Amino acid sequence: MTNSANSSDKPLGAVGGAGKTTVMSGASLDNPQTTQVNEAPPYASNWEYLSDELKRLDMLIRLRLGVEQSGKPGGMFDHLRGLALTGEEIADLLAEEDGQERYRREDHADPALAKARARIESRLGASRSEGRFPALPFLAGLFNLTAFEQESLLICLAPELDRKYEKLYAYLQDDVTRKKPSVALALDLLCRTASERVAARSAFESQAPLLKCRLLQMAESSLEGPTPLLARALKLDDRIVSFLLGSSQTDGRLEGVTRLIPPGSNPRFAPVNEALRDRVAGFIQNQIASPNAAGRGTIFYLYNSDGPDRRALAAAVSHEFDLPLLTGDVERVANRQDFEEAVWLFARESALQGAIPCFENMHCLLDGPESQARLRVVFEAIRAFTRLAFICGDQSFEPRGLLEGEMFVALDLGAEERRGARQLWESRLRADLRFAEDVDWDELAGKFKLTPGQIGEALAAAEALARWRRPEDARITMADLHRACRAQSTPKLDALARKIEPKYEWRDIILPDDQMAQLGEICEQAKHRRTVYGEWGFGRKLSRGRGLNTLFFGPPGTGKTMAAEVIANMLDLDLYQIDLSQVVSKYIGETEKNLHRIFAEAQSSSAILFFDEADALFGKRSEVRDAHDRYANIEVGYLLQKMEEYEGVSILATNLRDHLDPAFARRMQFIVEFPFPDEECRRRIWQAIFPSEAPLGDEVDFGLLAREVKLAGGAVKNIGVAAAFYAASDGKVIGMPHLIRAAHREFQKMGRVWNDPRPKRNITGGA
Repeated sequence: MTNSANSSDKPLGAVGGAGKTTVMSGASLDNPQTTQVNEAPPYASNWEYLSDELKRLDMLIRLRLGVEQSGKPGGMFDHLRGLALTGEEIADLLAEEDGQERYRREDHADPALAKARARIESRLGASRSEGRFPALPFLAGLFNLTAFEQESLLICLAPELDRKYEKLYAYLQDDVTRKKPSVALALDLLCRTASERVAARSAFESQAPLLKCRLLQMAESSLEGPTPLLARALKLDDRIVSFLLGSSQTDGRLEGVTRLIPPGSNPRFAPVNEALRDRVAGFIQNQIASPNAAGRGTIFYLYNSDGPDRRALAAAVSHEFDLPLLTGDVERVANRQDFEEAVWLFARESALQGAIPCFENMHCLLDGPESQARLRVVFEAIRAFTRLAFICGDQSFEPRGLLEGEMFVALDLGAEERRGARQLWESRLRADLRFAEDVDWDELAGKFKLTPGQIGEALAAAEALARWRRPEDARITMADLHRACRAQSTPKLDALARKIEPKYEWRDIILPDDQMAQLGEICEQAKHRRTVYGEWGFGRKLSRGRGLNTLFFGPPGTGKTMAAEVIANMLDLDLYQIDLSQVVSKYIGETEKNLHRIFAEAQSSSAILFFDEADALFGKRSEVRDAHDRYANIEVGYLLQKMEEYEGVSILATNLRDHLDPAFARRMQFIVEFPFPDEECRRRIWQAIFPSEAPLGDEVDFGLLAREVKLAGGAVKNIGVAAAFYAASDGKVIGMPHLIRAAHREFQKMGRVWNDPRPKRNITGGA
């Protein structure tokens, strides 16, 4: 078989081809083309062409009926045709005849038939000159069909358009129950000699286009068992029927698996690196133009942890060639019994749509005992239907033993993004902009994944902020740039996360010295990741694990959320608190989808992800006793994978470290304990919770409060705020009575009894 995938004259979807072809729809065109005198007019619609072909098919059937009826008895037995054989018919079938003579027919020389064929070819030529193709000849060119194969499709299409052909085919096949055309009928109608019939049989072999490309379905058995090739019934594939009738709807069997992205559309994908897009498009164009690459396919493997980036790049490259992109989710069909059929139908659909195929989530095929066989199915489908394809996954992959001359290009999109990030910023700087000394382009490039257009808008917004702050000296600061960049890349996490506006700074958090040092180290690592992983090359040593994963553990109210706010404030990044009770789903597979969405949407801005009450999902993995336990472990493993792939800061907070799996803890870069505060820490917390503007009485004894109110910082803050309200209602300064009253209420909320620790005085004022 010579596939159209390897043909340089592919009528549609041939990247870099001269001009764009149009497949005619079933309806008539609004503006029929005018033609020169004495020339056949082009076809005005697909149906006009099909009507001519059906008329020619009717001529073939009439001629065949004439052959069938010659020398056959008629009269009273004619109505029993297909139900009984007469003696004369039996004698005729058993007569000694030369095989060549038996099938020799001169009906193809019939003047009317030849004239009809010539007129059809003339009108097709006029249509081609205008770049317009009726669907049937277009399909023949797409799959490199022979004239016999094309006419076989027409024979199978006819009963889909008019039920009269069922009766005609039954009569021609001498069997009233055989309403579908058989291989023998196609040979009878289209072949003139026995040698032609033998040669034409190859069109119905499994590796020939009609069956390999799923254009026809062939019934290989009946109630009596396997049938000879000649007796097998032929049925046109439903999607091919709709295509030949001018429909552009994707195959219904691929519903929920595919998505067609037309050129010029603006889907909500992650930003695309325009320099990388142009580089890929240029590579493809050079491959097409190279004389050494004739008929050679090209497969791009796009991989990194952020799915939308991969699809966005594939769509951007497709649109550069004014072609649609057809995406197919391999993961959705990976465990289906009809996996091979679904993959082939998807690849075929890309050819029918004139689209570049993009196989998503290929990483799901990289593991398991059937991985090699399934990968081979994908590569064979690509090879059969297209010269260019994108495949996408989460990890690196080498197709050993799967290629047959194709060019395979693997692109680590994460590395490509990091490599060109600073150049993008520098290319958008204007000479009239003035910057403060604290501006660090490497830090901005490492934090925010913006397109050139977004970078330009961020610079304009930062300039506006600087001029508003100080018109006489509008120097853009790092804070201005951070604010402008966050506005450009704010992830859409509102459905599964709550954005926290960081208020706390270093002076607000009270922890032991070692814990304070750890928080500082987290900030330093986040700031210098680009230097270590990029400039110093450590990123090449790590396929994963570049994310800054941190575990906070300790009793409630000890400062875990406050610490996350301090880090976000110091790094000038957005902070999102994820409610794991909303993320975890009872439905299998939904938890992973929710987690994937969170990490993917946070990727563009490197937002800090704060998972509170993490032990709700990441408790100690127990022995697997049932499917639910097994799936819970899968969810834990999936989160670990996404955290390692995420190149931002992930913070997990839990009250009980003992509930965490030790394997989980080993994969954290930092584990910070938030202990219950001792008396000295409690005293410092009491002093820190009151703003400088708050009217605080001189008699307030922080030492007494620290010694007697043995609560964590969160509860202490509640007491301080409640005491301020008591004082405001009294019109006085905040004093010890207000604080004691507020402390009593706080203990009361906890179901605990607490009494005023101050010495009691008697009625005369004595102790």
